Amino acid sequence: MKIVFMGTPDFAASALEALIQAGHEVTAVVTQPDKPKGRSKELMPSPVKVCALKYNLPVFQPVRIKRPEAIEELKKYEADIYVVAAFGQILSQEILDMPKYGSVNIHASLLPKYRGASPIQHVIIDGEEKTGITIMQMDAGIDTGDMLYKKEVIIENTDNFETLHDKLAVAGAQAIVEALPLLEAGKLTPEKQKEEESSHVTMIEKEMGRLDFTKDAVVLDRLIRGLNPWPSAFTAYKGKQLKVWEAYVEDAEVNAACGEIVEVTKREIKVCTGKGLLCITSLQLEGKKRMSTHDFLLGVKVAPGEILG
Repeated sequence: MKIVFMGTPDFAASALEALIQAGHEVTAVVTQPDKPKGRSKELMPSPVKVCALKYNLPVFQPVRIKRPEAIEELKKYEADIYVVAAFGQILSQEILDMPKYGSVNIHASLLPKYRGASPIQHVIIDGEEKTGITIMQMDAGIDTGDMLYKKEVIIENTDNFETLHDKLAVAGAQAIVEALPLLEAGKLTPEKQKEEESSHVTMIEKEMGRLDFTKDAVVLDRLIRGLNPWPSAFTAYKGKQLKVWEAYVEDAEVNAACGEIVEVTKREIKVCTGKGLLCITSLQLEGKKRMSTHDFLLGVKVAPGEILG
């Protein structure tokens, strides 16, 4: 099939690479404009653009893809289908309908649950046991189109956003390569989403990472993993922000206040929560580097009875 591919981050680059390797003809790649990064503010290309340039593919980087001039540019590229993955801009119905087979999206959840911008983080935070990829026929709504193909991914209790993202990137690449020949052959039956089973998740904000120790330790552990590596879970220690990168849950009852440090070992700081202990094994004090609790304790004296938060 002739494909115009639209995407921006690493998640999308995995799918683009897989489509190229599978022998599909990618006639153009549409991605977000280069953005300044670091202290130098040097303009950096998106991972999808990097992949496209590796294969000498035409790259189109519209500031607003719905503008008339952008739509005219799109019309120059032959396409049986538009494949979209984390592009970062909303497509108009006019654009969605331009190719023969319309436009399909590689969405990182098992729709209709977890529509929206941050499904990977929220399935961890919510304690889901599985997630996956949905190949969806796009319409004008936000992840509301008919479902065409699904691939499940198990969520391990050690997964954080980064590890689950990487699993889903692989699954997404596999799913789109498997789905397109079936779609072309008319072997996929569109399935409408049930609105009563749907849920929507918004963009992740930094304040979401604030740890509330009145909640159960298992809830806090999921939050820590869901927001690792960005924006991270955090609390306060002696007036400074303390990021918590890794922890585990210990099922124990103690007579202490929520947020109180009840035990300090060589490798963890154990904190009382609404239920159970949160045992912190990797952290980062404001102005310092991320480190293991073992290394942190070599330079900072932490004592039982102190309060976090």
